[in-house]
Amino acid sequence: MEFMQFLIIILFSPLVNGTIKKFKAGMQGRVGPSIVQPYYDLLKLFKKDMVISNVTSWIFKVAPYVVFASSVTAVMLVPVVTAESSFFMMGDVIALIYILALGRFFMALAGLDAGTAFGGEGSSREMTVTILVEAMMMLSIFTAAISAGSTNIARIAASDYISYSPAHVLALAAFIVAIIAETGRIPVDNPDTHLELTMIHEGMILEYSGRYLAIIEWAQYIKQMLLFTIAIDVFLPFGISMSNQPLHIIISCGIYFVKILFITFLMAFAESTRAKLRFFQLPSLLGGAFVLALLSLLTYTIMGK
Repeated sequence: MEFMQFLIIILFSPLVNGTIKKFKAGMQGRVGPSIVQPYYDLLKLFKKDMVISNVTSWIFKVAPYVVFASSVTAVMLVPVVTAESSFFMMGDVIALIYILALGRFFMALAGLDAGTAFGGEGSSREMTVTILVEAMMMLSIFTAAISAGSTNIARIAASDYISYSPAHVLALAAFIVAIIAETGRIPVDNPDTHLELTMIHEGMILEYSGRYLAIIEWAQYIKQMLLFTIAIDVFLPFGISMSNQPLHIIISCGIYFVKILFITFLMAFAESTRAKLRFFQLPSLLGGAFVLALLSLLTYTIMGK
């Protein structure tokens, strides 16, 4: 089980996205689609033929596989229900962030490769947001890493440092903003729109269809659940199994899904109560979150906890 726990994220990531949409629909007084609708959407896309522009190069065709492979590789380095696995020896947080950055880099190249105005606009905006988010994410995780004495995600999750000091609360707040930005959710981006004035992630994938689009969408679902899992491992690690005994892993699975359900509810609540910000307002939000992450590190250094 310890070698296969990454399959939980790969298989259940569309369900998490469907649950967020269901929560949002309920908060907005709508019935909304079924929570398994993302699975139907992916199956439909896999069955459809692809339309590929003649001006695209090999980058456009390779990018979906690089994005998916980078997401799956990152998932294999993160503990989900148990902190015991030989894969986690490579689970350094810096390596993890730059594995995800590889997929983002190819996605931005693919957006430019199609030669459309929307693709270039989306790639430009994605890189702008990335510059602001990556440093914020690393700073917020470093606060927990210093507490645990390691930048390895599994060791952070397995440590008993957690005390919810002011430094950790500030780091958690910054990391939540980073998750919203990385997953392209309101108020940073709107995953349900194709209006050119608001698109960031959707602008880069506008030229994709059929199997390529299904792979990219699935990779995005995986990345979203991966970031939720990192937040759980770093800031809410209680309940994760420290052994590979079946009973402990079953209990850990139950606790893990309760935490995931709680985070999906928070995401749906944030999206239902906030309007999308205009693009030039994003630096204020992301800059403020960066200051929170920096303050968390300074607070921990000064207070020692």
